[in-house]
Amino acid sequence: MPPHEVAPKEVVPKEPSGLIGSAQRALKVLEVVASAGDGITAKAVARRAGYKLSTTYHLLNTLVHEGYLIRLGHGRGFGLGYKLGGLYHQLCAELDVGQAMRDELRDLHLRAEAPAYYTVFRDTEVVVAAVADSEAFPRAQPIDFGFHEAAHATAFGKVMLASLPARQRREYLSGAGMPRLTARTTVRATDLDTELTAVGRSGMALEIEEFQPELACLSAPVLDAENRVTGAVAFSVPAEQFGSRRWHLERAARAGAARFSRLLAAH
Repeated sequence: MPPHEVAPKEVVPKEPSGLIGSAQRALKVLEVVASAGDGITAKAVARRAGYKLSTTYHLLNTLVHEGYLIRLGHGRGFGLGYKLGGLYHQLCAELDVGQAMRDELRDLHLRAEAPAYYTVFRDTEVVVAAVADSEAFPRAQPIDFGFHEAAHATAFGKVMLASLPARQRREYLSGAGMPRLTARTTVRATDLDTELTAVGRSGMALEIEEFQPELACLSAPVLDAENRVTGAVAFSVPAEQFGSRRWHLERAARAGAARFSRLLAAH
């Protein structure tokens, strides 16, 4: 790193009071099982979660009883339970992500040759509701299904912020803060306001290495039947490719956002 640059500080979110430790441990076990694929032993879960084996068995048995996990045959350990499928479909229904939208996102990914994201705005939360990627063009990490952090440093977050009235935006940023995630993250409210005004006028938000080093993204707003911004279509690419691919990706993002808007209006 050049001597005049200062390494960004690691952002460690504060835990609110009143959390239930046993619930956190159960959810951690569920995440470990999900990340392992179809089959992981109790000993492996305990090791990855950092829990005692006896505690892990109690948590696994509880999750199996409630239908969130299942025991697999032939000594394969534990896998995800079928109750999670119902929760997933319910969430997709609430986020209004139907098969037509998933198909459209897949087409966008193939046409743009870049990972494509559909984000939904739930009040002032940004949720990545669907992702279309491939081995050749993988999604950014840790962006995933429920990503909703760092709105000031992501392209789709800027689309959301630009759609808010000035007072509501100030209140949101006052609570969420503007942590410096990389050396290029915008951390001054006045600078962000100037950028968001341009986003509102142009209908396109950009970020280059503001969220993650070596990553660039752009995003266009999705409108509902009443012409309100309710989500966004976004693409990500390596930052070194952004200059040569920007205009192709912008055209694809605008066309995709318009298509999603029509699908929402028809629905």
